[in-house]
Amino acid sequence: MFTGLIETVGTVRSIGRRDGVFVISVDAGSMADTLFRGESVAVSGACLTVRSSGGGRFEADVTEETMKRTRFFSLRPGDRVNLERALRLDSGLDGHIVTGHVDGTAILRSFVRSGGSSEMIFEIPSELERYVVHKGSIALDGISLTIASLDGPLVSVAVIPTTLSDTNLSNLSIGGVVNLEVDVLGRYVERLLGLKVEESSPREGGLSIERLDEIGW
Repeated sequence: MFTGLIETVGTVRSIGRRDGVFVISVDAGSMADTLFRGESVAVSGACLTVRSSGGGRFEADVTEETMKRTRFFSLRPGDRVNLERALRLDSGLDGHIVTGHVDGTAILRSFVRSGGSSEMIFEIPSELERYVVHKGSIALDGISLTIASLDGPLVSVAVIPTTLSDTNLSNLSIGGVVNLEVDVLGRYVERLLGLKVEESSPREGGLSIERLDEIGW
């Protein structure tokens, strides 16, 4: 479990295959020296397991599924990645609940700097549109952000200077891809209400007084 508050930005040193899985090596300075084997760490929003650490660097295993679902398939040495250690029970819960289970990727379509903040507009997969709401939370490359506006698959977020300077967003250019995780609470609500993606007619899948009464609300 994570919060989406980035602790530091690391640099990819290498990525390759070893022992049947992909292994990513990241230069992370002093943070790497405090990680231990088997610990969870969010690398640009993806929860990975530490394989080894020390000397300002750590290695983490990446499964085939994670490679397919995230932007990691295009990672190259020198790329900057956001890093966050798992949430401790005695820590404050800032940001929002981030699981580290990436739902897909988003593409930067617009980046406008205005005064002290910046507006970034991302295009998200159409199947994830139902999970994003105005003023709701979204994790982009592991960063907890608030949705400023919505226009179909286009999601706008306002980024303050601190977030821009302390994460890898400052290096993102138009067309750049980031990992995306929607607010997990939306998925639980969908499940509890018995809604299904494939249901399209108001009678079967839409919300109504009759439907709410049928499922006990």
